[in-house]
Amino acid sequence: MPLDTAIHAAIRLQVCAALAGADSLDFAPLRASLDVSESVLSKHLKVLQTAGYVAVRKATSDGRQRTWLSLTPTGREAFAAHAAALRSLLASAR
Repeated sequence: MPLDTAIHAAIRLQVCAALAGADSLDFAPLRASLDVSESVLSKHLKVLQTAGYVAVRKATSDGRQRTWLSLTPTGREAFAAHAAALRSLLASAR
């Protein structure tokens, strides 16, 4: 079972893990929890979005533009497969 290169980078893996536990997350709190700049998170989200793994929705809330992120069904499947590949890799190291 191969690792997914679109997910495997540490920040993208953390993004997928965070999004897997929620229907959607706001960009700003996710950025803060990852302790990265907006540009760094945006760059990694673009990779995930291009792969079809993350959906980005912009909406006005409380008088300001907010960006909401969610894993697509394809993204959820890819993250589950990547996690299984990681578990398999770690099991073989024992």
